[in-house]
Amino acid sequence: MASDSTMKAPICLVENSQEKMMVNPKALQILNNISQPVVVVAIVGLYRTGKSYLMNRLAGQKRGFPLGSTVRSETKGIWMWCVPHPSKPNHTLVLLDTEGLGDVEKGDPKNDSWIFALAVLLSSTFVYNSMNTINHQALEQLHYVTELTELIKAKSSPGTDGAGSAAEFVSFFPDFVWTVRDFALELKLNERVITEDEYLENALKLIPGNNPKIHNSNMPRECIRRFFPKRKCFVFDRPTSNTKDLLHLEEVPEDQLQRNFQVQSENFCSYIFTHAKTKNLREGITVTGNRLGTLVVTYVDAINSGAVPCLENAVTTLAQRENAAAVQRAADHYSQQMAQRVRLPTDTLQELLDAHAACEREAIAVFMAHSFKDDTREFHKQLVVAIEKRKEEFVLQNEEASVKYCQAELKHLSEPLMESVSRGTFSVPGGHKLYLEAKKKVERDYELVPRKGVKANEVLQNFLQQQVVTEQSILQADKALAAGEKAVAAEQAMREAAEQEVLVQRQKQEELEQKMQAQERSFRENMAQLKEKMEREQADLVREHERMLEHKLQLQEKMLNEGAKKQAEELKKEISQLKEEMERTEKEKPSVFSRILDTAADIFIAALPVPAKLLGLGMKILSPFTK
Repeated sequence: MASDSTMKAPICLVENSQEKMMVNPKALQILNNISQPVVVVAIVGLYRTGKSYLMNRLAGQKRGFPLGSTVRSETKGIWMWCVPHPSKPNHTLVLLDTEGLGDVEKGDPKNDSWIFALAVLLSSTFVYNSMNTINHQALEQLHYVTELTELIKAKSSPGTDGAGSAAEFVSFFPDFVWTVRDFALELKLNERVITEDEYLENALKLIPGNNPKIHNSNMPRECIRRFFPKRKCFVFDRPTSNTKDLLHLEEVPEDQLQRNFQVQSENFCSYIFTHAKTKNLREGITVTGNRLGTLVVTYVDAINSGAVPCLENAVTTLAQRENAAAVQRAADHYSQQMAQRVRLPTDTLQELLDAHAACEREAIAVFMAHSFKDDTREFHKQLVVAIEKRKEEFVLQNEEASVKYCQAELKHLSEPLMESVSRGTFSVPGGHKLYLEAKKKVERDYELVPRKGVKANEVLQNFLQQQVVTEQSILQADKALAAGEKAVAAEQAMREAAEQEVLVQRQKQEELEQKMQAQERSFRENMAQLKEKMEREQADLVREHERMLEHKLQLQEKMLNEGAKKQAEELKKEISQLKEEMERTEKEKPSVFSRILDTAADIFIAALPVPAKLLGLGMKILSPFTK
């Protein structure tokens, strides 16, 4: 996002009412104008706990998100502030401040759960803000995390229940940061000084026992550890001892706040700026501002319809929009580059086709970089058709430019000849010989004209064809020639016309073969880049599985150490299933690649206008890509 479009103040992104949630069109327009990757930091917590202050600090401002000074919750719905990222060039930092959880004025308690779920779905770093200490009560207040399995689905397939879907949450959930405000305890455990992170991890240890009360107490702990493998904790002293200043903290000069609070705030901001990751979806899909806007609308529409927001459905919706835009962007790139690189008319068709090959290669790369989940290759086919159509338009423009240029040059060069014919200069004994010399001079001069283009011979042939009647008239009127000489001259003229026609037809055949070769190159280039993209996606999937496996193994070990045998046994089953899936994916990779490439080959060949020869070469062309 350009600096001149930086937001000066936050804007409501999701409006929250008793009836339904609504996405603010103005906020959506701001997101749609951001093509950069986004780092999305969302903060949630009980109302009146100082969430907005931290978000203003991240925005580098004292004011912005309303802090409030009464028991009423100031922030309603989800508010957004987009600013240039302070340490990641060409990235935008999107700050999401949510309305306070537990507001007694709310009629529907389910509303809090949806706000919590939306913050998780939209963010790449999720900040939970609480007061005083992480104790039993604080964890009970975080019961929203235990409801995520009912509020979010990873996959849309029938039969995928909340628990099955939950096992995959770790692959797309954000990093978790717990901020504890007005913290007055010593960071010690058994007389040993501990870090903030150790404090959090100790608080998340499962309580031994199997009765229902202990089970309920352990649920938030277990969910946080299972869903959020990367966790961080910050504790903050009370910002000031002056109660009146607390009511208007944004007006208090920074140097008048408690020194510890200043340092803690700086450490928090520094961590977010350095470690908060770019928002990504599964399979390595980077979220830009406009993509984030699509996700917001998709999730809110699902909630309003009574459905459960589903990551797979959201990605499919996003893919449809993004892939259509990727086709347009790639096709436009092709046209722009061709217009810049090709000077019409080109000397030969091959010169144009060489430029086409280079521009097409770039256009395919543009499409590959901005498309995803094009499983049926529908959009890739659209690109093949679009580029082929635009190539043919350039070929036609090239021919028209050549014809226009050659006709103008021939007209200019033949003016003396035409004037001599009009004046009757050749209507004398020996006039036919004079005419032939004048005509040959026109041909010689025409041959020296540079960059006549692909229609040079054809335009010359048409010109000479137009001269046939004139030449015959001059030949028959030439009294210096005997009848036999006239017959020989006429035969010579016919032979030269036939030779010129052969030359033109040979050029057309060569150009047809060049076009076929260009289509074959186009096919190979599409297949090569498709295979490369598939291999990258496969590598991303493997890394995603490895991260999930590592997290589950670490969590299993912790649970065994804590004596949580039942939970460890459940994880053991998940680990076994994941390993089986990883092995199956690796075994099936060659055949899956082959099937996809076979299907793509049929689609691309059918999309080309002259597929007969390519169909014959199909297996030969395809074989290098399926190995």
